[in-house]
Amino acid sequence: MTSERSKIADPSQGNAPAGAERGPGVVRWGVAASTARTLASAGPKVSATQAAPMVEDIRLKAAASVEHVHRITGLEAARDLRDSEVLVVDRAGWATAAVGGFREMLDPSLRAAMGSKFPQGLPLTLRMGGYGVGAELGALVAFLSGHVLGQYDPFSTSPAAPGGRLLLVAPNIVQTERKLQVDTGDFRLWVALHEQTHRVQFAAAPWLRGHLAAQIAELTSGLTSTQASLGDRVKRLSGGVRSDTETRAPEGASAVGQTEGLAAAQQDPLPEGLGLLDLVAGPQERAALSRVTAVMSLLEGHANVVMDGVDASVIPTVKTIRQRFETRGQDRSALQRLVMRVIGMAAKQRQYQDGARFVRAGVDALGMQGFNVVWEDQTNLPTEAELHAPQEWISRMRKVS
Repeated sequence: MTSERSKIADPSQGNAPAGAERGPGVVRWGVAASTARTLASAGPKVSATQAAPMVEDIRLKAAASVEHVHRITGLEAARDLRDSEVLVVDRAGWATAAVGGFREMLDPSLRAAMGSKFPQGLPLTLRMGGYGVGAELGALVAFLSGHVLGQYDPFSTSPAAPGGRLLLVAPNIVQTERKLQVDTGDFRLWVALHEQTHRVQFAAAPWLRGHLAAQIAELTSGLTSTQASLGDRVKRLSGGVRSDTETRAPEGASAVGQTEGLAAAQQDPLPEGLGLLDLVAGPQERAALSRVTAVMSLLEGHANVVMDGVDASVIPTVKTIRQRFETRGQDRSALQRLVMRVIGMAAKQRQYQDGARFVRAGVDALGMQGFNVVWEDQTNLPTEAELHAPQEWISRMRKVS
């Protein structure tokens, strides 16, 4: 008989359903959740007898990784992570949970902004438009569900897990380890190291959740500027994406389409890696975006440094895993590259690199314990400028200490 621990978890159990509505809003979250869950693919074929031990092993590797995170980071928060939970999920489960996370993160500030703008209630056009926004968000999340190995969500909380939850996507972990042809146990532990580090970061800095939420609320106000402004900016994004695809059109494609694409690129170029959020942010929101970017770069870079902190004594095939994992994006389809550019995932990859360089510089100069002051207070967080000039942050921290 399959044990409860070996089953794929349902992230909606014990929490408010991801699709639960709180009255009409600018996003219909129920539509987003149902769309995401419906469109999420099943993933690699795994028999029932194979699935149970895979789920259990992923869960065990997640538990085993915490000790290594503690040893590498020296953060005492790694000794006790009982305020958050670890769930091994399938793609549909992750998609549903991701929509729920977006809802918890964005909906309160969206409602506040729109409530002040429309005190008598949302116009019918906005209420109806929420269905389209929900469907688009759901489709995007469904696409991502096939690529995410794991995610720590600090915003989706419950009485049993007030610190949030870590989701490990079993089908994607299995698919990736098969594709890379790496040792399964080593790969699962390596992935868990990165994701569990995020869990430790928020446990070490309990103020971080509120800080991020405040910055995201500031950002969200840019999403509710005039409809004309939002429409213009989305049109710019669409034009930039068309120029990407049309200028690379295969032989025999419409010459008119190629000309229009080149014109759009010349008149209003879209920088590589620019995502939708960048296009809808005004000056005030861009300042918040800069702060969010700095924090996310720190979190991702720190987790990558922890991953790189293990050697063959912990993960015997770690060198092979690193080499093969770094080349994993070279065979993405044109559609995958297009969607990833639209949502700014190219920029996210740079966050990993910039953040890791910052963390290594900080640790080299201050030692790991000295670097850990970054988790003590939000004033110790690096600015985006300091992220690219670590010595400035190091000098500031030396004055603080």
